[in-house]
Amino acid sequence: MTKIIFTYILFFFCVNTYAQELPDTELSSIPQPELKPDSILSSRMSATQDSIAKRDTAKTTVLEAPINYNALDSIVISLDGQKVYLYKEAMVTYQTIELKADYIELDLETKEVYAEGVPDSAEVVQGSPVFKDGEEEFESKTLRYNFETQKGIITEVKTQQGDGYVHSERTKKIDANSFILKKGKYTTCDADHPHFYLRMTRAKVISNKKIITGPAYLVLEDFPIYFPMIPFGFFPNSPSYSSGIIVPTYGEEQSRGFFLREGGYYWAASPYFDLTMKGDIYSKGSWGANVHTNYKKRYKFSGNFDFRYNVNRYSDPDLPDFSRSPGFSVRWSHSQDSKANPYQSFSASVNLSTTSYDKQNSYDVQSYLQTTKSSSISYSKKWENSPFNMSASFRHSQNSRDTTISLSFPELTFSMAKIYPFRQKDRVGAPKWYEKIGFSYTGNIKNSITAKEDELLNQSIIRDWQNGWKHSIPISLPNFNLFKYVNVSPSVSYSERWYTNYITQNYAYDNIAQEGTVWEDTIYHFRRNYNYSFSLSSQTNIYGMYLMKNPNSRMKAIRHKMSPSVSFSYTPDFGDPKYDFYDSYMDHEGNQIYYNRFKGAIFGSAGRGESAAINFGLTNNLEAKMAAKNDTTSNEEKFEKVKIIDNLGFSGSYNFIADSLNLSTIRINGRTTIKGVSLNFGGTVDPYNTDEKGTRINQFMWNEASGLAKLGRLTNANLSFGMSFKSKQKEEANAEEGEEPGEQIMYPDGSIEYYDFDIPWDFRFNYSFSYSKRSNYHDAQVNQSLNFSGRVKLTREWNMSLSTNFDIQAGEFSFTTFNINRRLHCWNMAFNFVPFGRRKSYSFTINASSAMLKDLKIDKKRSWFDNN
Repeated sequence: MTKIIFTYILFFFCVNTYAQELPDTELSSIPQPELKPDSILSSRMSATQDSIAKRDTAKTTVLEAPINYNALDSIVISLDGQKVYLYKEAMVTYQTIELKADYIELDLETKEVYAEGVPDSAEVVQGSPVFKDGEEEFESKTLRYNFETQKGIITEVKTQQGDGYVHSERTKKIDANSFILKKGKYTTCDADHPHFYLRMTRAKVISNKKIITGPAYLVLEDFPIYFPMIPFGFFPNSPSYSSGIIVPTYGEEQSRGFFLREGGYYWAASPYFDLTMKGDIYSKGSWGANVHTNYKKRYKFSGNFDFRYNVNRYSDPDLPDFSRSPGFSVRWSHSQDSKANPYQSFSASVNLSTTSYDKQNSYDVQSYLQTTKSSSISYSKKWENSPFNMSASFRHSQNSRDTTISLSFPELTFSMAKIYPFRQKDRVGAPKWYEKIGFSYTGNIKNSITAKEDELLNQSIIRDWQNGWKHSIPISLPNFNLFKYVNVSPSVSYSERWYTNYITQNYAYDNIAQEGTVWEDTIYHFRRNYNYSFSLSSQTNIYGMYLMKNPNSRMKAIRHKMSPSVSFSYTPDFGDPKYDFYDSYMDHEGNQIYYNRFKGAIFGSAGRGESAAINFGLTNNLEAKMAAKNDTTSNEEKFEKVKIIDNLGFSGSYNFIADSLNLSTIRINGRTTIKGVSLNFGGTVDPYNTDEKGTRINQFMWNEASGLAKLGRLTNANLSFGMSFKSKQKEEANAEEGEEPGEQIMYPDGSIEYYDFDIPWDFRFNYSFSYSKRSNYHDAQVNQSLNFSGRVKLTREWNMSLSTNFDIQAGEFSFTTFNINRRLHCWNMAFNFVPFGRRKSYSFTINASSAMLKDLKIDKKRSWFDNN
């Protein structure tokens, strides 16, 4: 009896409304009551036992919940109470279903609802139906829906399914979650009139699961592309990620043949990680495999891992030019959430690959041009309320030019922050001088090797790997001021290295061959190597000011800042026999040849020869105080600083104890800006002459040369500068003065738009010069190059760019690229062209921006793999 009561819902009048009970006539003839906008009328359908008695209970149906409705303008009820007409911002709700429109017709007897928009005075339809059921929502032109059967007919519907949108001229809703449509559109473009879509002749949509379509073709900017025709299609549109097959791309290369690439399977393993397995296969025998995973645990860590292995085969196995080249690539990125643990962390950034993989399997310019790679896996721990911390790491670096790889594993560092052992905890007043004495400690354990790629796995861990432990203890002494303005800082440092082996050398002379041979043996035994030094450094700043005498000059003053620094350091002779760090042998001519027992050690060795050296340097900065350009907005005079010389300096050292070559080379460097152009230059001057072999000899150039050469030999020099140009930014002042933002365009329908015909552009070039000359008996080596890059934005959507490098010495261009891009809101067009060189190629692609439709594209290319 309760179900029957909720089945028949009768409504005779609405409390606090002006609705009238009228005969069931044409909708257009129903008079509309005048109501204020805030007079929102609502009613809830209910039933009583009297009204139920008047109906045929054999033909009735039961609704599980009441139907609620309201409208902003008016609610009109038919004479028999079975139809309700809702006007202006009307809404009908039933369970999780919500329908909004400016006109809704509700039939209480058939449990059907009809909705559509209403044209305004300009004949523009307003308040089109918006249907919402749970998280599903769509908009249409008209809608007819049955609450009982959950079926309906919808015209000109637009609904979002996952990352895509479905448009349909006529749609039939067959149950709560399924639609059948005819002449539909599937797109990832969110515009009301999509710029591209897949025209589906017939399709079935299962909400939040999948879309199945019959024959379909691509339409781009309303232009149909019938070839290739898609006989059928399947689009997953689940709101959560799910497992599935990855469709491969296909094509052809001259060297490797026809291919199917990047095909495989995606496994949505859990909310914490996934797994992608893909493969490549070529008709001429080449193949490849790839495993990729992403993982994340909230507030703990996240990362991804990628492993690729490729085997490339060229030519036929029976031909002499046949080659087989395997290669692999490993990439791993891991980061720890900062909230996980404030006292310890783990991170990884691995980028490791063979040279053959990069050169033969890279499809982008950056991977091909990259010559160096590095990796780091590190773990660090800090002990709370203590100065101690520790870190462990694995490091890798490689150079694809000479195929060398350097590995360091493990690499451990123990350190202690600076402490002051003589400082009192409850000190009162200024600290004593001895309380300023402090020291810190750093210990490094390292095990590393450097070898060629093809030799790395054959290296012996004991004989070829280098290892050691280094201890560093810097001691800081109290600093003080000399003559009030000179800051003096004394310091003492001690370093000790522990090694598990050292070398011995012996000399043997063959009287018959008349040649000598040095025999070297490695002794595996624990040995210490240490050194210590004392230094005293001082520095200050000197300022000079010159005021312009001409009051009308825009330049008001010039300030010169000089920063001289002088330091003295002393290191004893660790080549003394008492240390046993060096040894010697006699050659056949009776010369005593010294050698280092720790030659090539991982942390180096103490130096041979006593040193008492003074190090000196001077840095100059020159800037001008300029009056700002005329400013009519303020009566106050403004100034600006202009750097004339940003940095100009030199540095060197002089060893008082050395028996010859006391003066080091002098390094000169500078930086300045001239009219917006940044100029960097530098060079090295050697005050001593050389012999024919290029070895420095104890002869000053001051006594051997004339002119500027008396100052020394210029052994190397460098110069670089760059300039950039770009279009002026359109000033907003035009809008403030009432000027239009661009040129006026009138369309045939009378509408007017303003278009800005300014073409933004930028252009940059960089020049670099390097010079080196070993001695006066050797030829100088000069290298010069120019790098050009530019970009032109023809319109808001069109972009053109160019990048090239010209080797002036060789007289030829190096890697050059020319690119054109067109952004189409939801589509992209790209043309990339490499006109010459090893990577000579081109590609033309029009593709959807959405990753979901990445395979929906027009692609024409000539791969660099086809180059001979």
